[in-house]
Amino acid sequence: MDKITKDVGDIQSRLLDHRPVLQGEIRYFVREFEEKRGFRECRLLENLNKMVAETNEQVLPKCKECMQDNLCDIFTRLEAANHMTQRIQQRELEAQSSTRLQEYMERRREDWEEFLKEQTRLKEEVDEEHAKAVGRLSTQYSEMKKDLAKFSHF
Repeated sequence: MDKITKDVGDIQSRLLDHRPVLQGEIRYFVREFEEKRGFRECRLLENLNKMVAETNEQVLPKCKECMQDNLCDIFTRLEAANHMTQRIQQRELEAQSSTRLQEYMERRREDWEEFLKEQTRLKEEVDEEHAKAVGRLSTQYSEMKKDLAKFSHF
């Protein structure tokens, strides 16, 4: 019975285990690929690998350090700006909620409107006085012109 199980195991491993066949095919494919391409792809991949290694060793640490320095500065500025906007927003909320302040604002608005009316009235008075003065001066100069015309005939 042991022989039968061993034979069945050998048959099964030959039928179902494809590793040796696949490994042989892979070796054949790699050998053909390397012969046809003349190791161009390998050299290209090696060059790319060197570039990536140099980038990882030199450029990446510099970028990382620069980024960390600038991020700290940006973060502090952002926190300061956020704090200032919160303060402004708080002041606006307080100003809007304060009825006393609204009363003062209404009173100032009324005072301003009254001031503008007074200024308009004063402007009209000044314009009237100016018009009267212009009229008086015009009549005075016309009378002087007439008097001058009387004396010029002699």
